[in-house]
Amino acid sequence: MSKGYYHVSNGEWITVTRRGYKEQCCDCGLVHKLNFKILENGQISIQTTRDERATSAVRRAFKFEKDK
Repeated sequence: MSKGYYHVSNGEWITVTRRGYKEQCCDCGLVHKLNFKILENGQISIQTTRDERATSAVRRAFKFEKDK
C-alpha cells in the first residue's frame, strides 16, 4: 500500500472529512474521492468519483502477475 492512506480494518468505523476524502482498494489500488453531505431530513448523501492520478500512483508500486 502507498503512503498517505490509512488502512481501515474490516468493519471499523472511522471519521472522515466531508469533502475530498480518498479511499483506496487494497486489492487493486483503485482510489475513489468521496464527498459527503447531510440532508435536511438527516440522511447522509455520498458522491463518489475515481481519482485516476492517485490510482496510477498507487498501482505503480503493485506487482501484478501476468495473465497466462
